[in-house]
Order: sequence, then C-alpha cells, then structure tokens
Amino acid sequence: MNYKALDTRYDKMEYRRTGDSGLKLPALSLGLWHNFGTNDDYENMKAMCGTAFDNGITHFDLANNYGPVYGSAEENFGRIMRDMFVPYRDELIISTKAGYDMWPGPYGNWGSRKYLIASLDQSLKRMGLDYVDIFYHHRMDRETPLEETMGALEQIVRSGKALYVGLSNYDGETMIKASCLLREMKVPFVINQNRYSMLDRTIEKNGLKEAARWEKKGIIVFSPLAQGLLTDKYLHGIPEDSRVRRDGRFLHESDITEEKVAKLIKLNLLAAERGQTLAQLALSWCLKDDDVTTVLIGASRPAQILDNLEILNRPKFTEEELKEIDGILG
Repeated sequence: MNYKALDTRYDKMEYRRTGDSGLKLPALSLGLWHNFGTNDDYENMKAMCGTAFDNGITHFDLANNYGPVYGSAEENFGRIMRDMFVPYRDELIISTKAGYDMWPGPYGNWGSRKYLIASLDQSLKRMGLDYVDIFYHHRMDRETPLEETMGALEQIVRSGKALYVGLSNYDGETMIKASCLLREMKVPFVINQNRYSMLDRTIEKNGLKEAARWEKKGIIVFSPLAQGLLTDKYLHGIPEDSRVRRDGRFLHESDITEEKVAKLIKLNLLAAERGQTLAQLALSWCLKDDDVTTVLIGASRPAQILDNLEILNRPKFTEEELKEIDGILG
C-alpha cells in the first residue's frame, strides 16, 4: 500500500454538526452512486477517493445496489479500503443503505426486518468492514409496519454493525413518527438523506426540512446539481458525451426545456459575478443555511472534486443574491 494521506487534509474543510448529535460531517461528502461500478476504472476510483480524503472529505456514502451491477460499488470501495484506507478507518465515516431492489424474491426489497438485517450483513462482507458508521433505511415502505422497520434499525445498532442510523427519501410526517419510535428505543437516529437542489425543492414542500429542524436531525442532500443540469454542460445544447445521451435514466432530454435553459443561463451569469461556476453556485446554495449538514457530490474524475471544493473559499450569499436566485427560478 503506497497511499499516505496528506498531513494538511483537515486544514480547509468545514465540518458541520449533524443535528444535535456529537457527529460532525464535512460540508461536502463523496457519493459512490455513479462511476464506482463493475465497468468503471479502478485506478480512477482510488484517485478520486484519495483526492477527497486528502482534502478533508471524510464521509463516503454508498448503498447496497449502487453499481451497476448491484453491490459492485461496495465491493470496489472494499478494495479501496484494503489498498488505501486501513490505517485511517477511525477517521472515516462510511455509510450504506437498504430499501430498494437488491435481490430476487420478496425478501430483497422494501423495509422488512428480514431484508434490512440480511442486506447490511452482505454489505459489510462486500466492504470488508466490521461496522458502518451510518446505516439508512433507503425509502419509506407503506406496507411494512414502521415499528418493524425501526425495530430492525435498533437491532442493527445493538449488534454493533452500525454506530448511527439515518432515513432516506422520507417525508416530514413519516420522519417524525419514525423519530419518535427511535427515540423511545434509544437509537441514535441523526440524519436524513434526500434529493435537494435549486431546481428540486421537494423537502421544503413535503415538510422534511422543517421536520428535521424541529427534531434536531441533520440533512444530507443528494443530486445537488440535478443530475448535471445545474452545470454549464447544457447551456448550449445537449452534448453527445452527456449523461442524457449515455444513460437517460435519471435525466431526460424532455427535462431540458428552453424555459429551463434560459433560467440556467441567468444563474450562470450570477455565478460568474460571484467568481464561481454554475455547479459551484448550486452546491453553495444547498449549504446556505444550517438545516443542511453536508452535500453529496459525485465525480467521474479527481479534478471535479477539486473544483467542487472551491466553494469553501467563496463568501456566503447575501440576502440580495438569494432573492435574485428565487426570482430567476420563479
């Protein structure tokens, strides 16, 4: 193992307290949703994780079915742990999730005790870990009793396989019910993971953001760049090498309307006035208040991580800038 982390890795990163817990997370965390699958370049994965950690990104976020194929992101991160991060395990926050489709049959999906406990056992084997720092239920399950799902999270913590638990893709009402149950069980529920960006304000509309503030829980947001829409990539048409052309599962050509592009152009001009790219503006916006603990970034190469880290060097938004953004977006 040739990797040695930089001695300066904690010098510039901002760490935010996760709700009212003792856990602090970096303002930016690295998500392994994309570009860590079976067909991706392993040396590039190592370079991205090393760049992240060398710059104070201590949190690496996974899920059981990240890939493709399912489980491959966890397997590749397990290799990275062995090749690079073994001496630094106690400096890392590693999270994974279960709740979406993972294996065939009725026990490989949703929120049953059977599924959640079995899935985490598989995840730990793939990553070569004794425990994860945060384990999430990945989505609400209207058919499984909430008491059963939360009871599974309790058992997972009691067994020592997770230090904290989180909820992902919950609305505010359901999160509060879950939080009450977990509080009674004395389970350290600390964080919610949800989609959030300038273009997607769902957590403001479904009560999650307000509920997290009320319950004193953290929020970690994913898709802060709206699957790449909040970058300069689509300001002048749809490039052939874009995610829309390559994949089309999460961002569709129909999403890129003339009206939306006109708004993106105005946001890009505002970003330039702040000395930022559009992507950096979007990340900064997500961190504009204390409700959001950390923002999950994805990357396809180390340089993108370094570009994102530049937001730590920019001033906070003025009230006038925030009003201008809301005015542009309508």
